[in-house]
Amino acid sequence: MKAPPHANHPSPPFWQDAGSLWQRITTQSNPAMRRLQTSVTLALVVVIGLADFLLGTDYSMQVFYFIPIATAVVARGWKFGVVIALVSVSSWIGGDLINGVRYTSPVVPFWNATIALLTYLVLVGLLSGLLALQRELEERVRLRTAALSEEIAERERLERVILDIRERERNSIGHDLHDGLGQHLTGTALTGQLLAEKLRERTAPEEPDARRLVALVKSAIEQTRDIARGLLVQEIDAEGLPGALREFCSAAGRQFGISCLLRLNGPVTLPRNDLATHLYRIAQEAVHNAGKHSGASRIEVELLARDGDLTLTVRDNGAGLPNAATRGHGLGLRIMAHRAALIGASFSVESPADGGTLVRCRVSLPSHE
Repeated sequence: MKAPPHANHPSPPFWQDAGSLWQRITTQSNPAMRRLQTSVTLALVVVIGLADFLLGTDYSMQVFYFIPIATAVVARGWKFGVVIALVSVSSWIGGDLINGVRYTSPVVPFWNATIALLTYLVLVGLLSGLLALQRELEERVRLRTAALSEEIAERERLERVILDIRERERNSIGHDLHDGLGQHLTGTALTGQLLAEKLRERTAPEEPDARRLVALVKSAIEQTRDIARGLLVQEIDAEGLPGALREFCSAAGRQFGISCLLRLNGPVTLPRNDLATHLYRIAQEAVHNAGKHSGASRIEVELLARDGDLTLTVRDNGAGLPNAATRGHGLGLRIMAHRAALIGASFSVESPADGGTLVRCRVSLPSHE
């Protein structure tokens, strides 16, 4: 059941909306927005000057002129801030004169105006400096973010290149095994078979040894074909993943002389061939790592379809992962993680408490509703 719109996203408080509006106002630079910024700033000066006039000479509003001055600096820069500072000083002194303030000397209003103007100019300078530092920091962050994005893109490109090179090398080795070594072994088996027949005709005692030799060569041919088939897999059909994994597990069991089983839990329906291909390669890499390096006697490959997710797990009863491998420094683990990232899947490798290694890859499947 889906939540109604905005059920989990309450409306932000009004001050957040006001802050967002003011940020948009102060960061726009088109002529209409600049006129609006000027009007708002001057309106603030007028409102504060009017309040200063109405309160009379007993209450000073001098500090409140900081608001329009700061607004002017933020909105349009230090030059406009200086202009608003001059207007604010004029408004303050003018309000006092209109209220009939009597000064002991004509120099006094000029002195007060100068002190106020210097105070406002200090504010303009400090605020302008802070804004310049902020812009510099933002520019540095932008440049650093751009550099980091380029670095990440370059690393992803290199990972794809490594993956492509790995696939080409895999195909090249597979062809060499199938067309080169496989054919050579087949010829060797035929030659051995002829030798065994000749020894049988002569009733030579070496005939059983020759036939055992032929059997060993035929076993080597079968292993070579299994390896070549695994290396030459180009793309797995979206509906053919279980069958491909079942055939691979059977071949891997023969290759490593261990038990390698496939367990299916739920119907496996994939929308695209690339999902099936990457999941197959992840399982293949995990099984080969377990068969070559862990000393395992049993490997279980499982496909679990549940709640719109498909989870591939490869578990063995071997020695587990070394510390460096658990930190993800192994090339095979990085390639598996990269394949998982390409299909938007989560990937993890861990050593369970009861021993061995557990490789898990979980991908969300699109809904067919």
